[in-house]
Amino acid sequence: MDGDNLPGYRAVQLEFAAHIRNPEVNEVPSGLEARRMKIYAELFYNNIEGFLASTFPVCKRILTAAGWSGVAWHEVVRSFVHRHGSSSPYFLEISQEFLEFIGEGEHEPLPDWFLELAHYEWVEMALAVAEEELPERSAGEDDQLPSAVRVSPLAWPLAYRYPVHEIGPEHLPDRPGDTPTCLIVYRRRDLAVRFLVSNPLTLALLEEIDRESNLQAAMNALAEKLEMPVRDVHIQAEQTLARLLDCDIVLPVTT
Repeated sequence: MDGDNLPGYRAVQLEFAAHIRNPEVNEVPSGLEARRMKIYAELFYNNIEGFLASTFPVCKRILTAAGWSGVAWHEVVRSFVHRHGSSSPYFLEISQEFLEFIGEGEHEPLPDWFLELAHYEWVEMALAVAEEELPERSAGEDDQLPSAVRVSPLAWPLAYRYPVHEIGPEHLPDRPGDTPTCLIVYRRRDLAVRFLVSNPLTLALLEEIDRESNLQAAMNALAEKLEMPVRDVHIQAEQTLARLLDCDIVLPVTT
């Protein structure tokens, strides 16, 4: 038995923790009052479940509404609390640990799209609490397209197999989309987190801007990569960049 060769207090600590993580499987440690242990176990579970529910509200609504092949929300959370060995002690990283747990597949079968939906919901929380800050807009910034730009550190271009932004209890996809769902999740200067439905061309443009801040060079490189006429790429990219600048997804590079 775990703890047999440990000092008495350490063995009790392990039994105490095991019971709190899953009181249905692990008995109350000898000599401790069951009523008090129940309070500890409920506080522990409710704190974690409450934080996960606030980060993954759509995931919870779906599994609470009807479960999935018999899997309910609280069963998944309880399995996470019981079985996952978290590597981070920070409360804000519980949701990331939960995402890793879902990705490892150490739970009852979940729908194929569940991990992508959970990731999409996690991104919103991660951006909301990110420590990076965007600079204030400079005078005349909106007057013309800048010659050099950079991708905001608070803008995450994402591509999913499923339309994660449309999934809900009343809309459960039965197969991946015919084309990737391209989204940009971003945080504005006013701290609001938003998402923008995008496309592969825009995500490729952002990738080139990450490599080359000079806008003309980035667009030329994109045209070469996609084997498209340079003029066509410039026209489409310039129209898109106006929107990206307005959303704080790309930022002017000032000298």
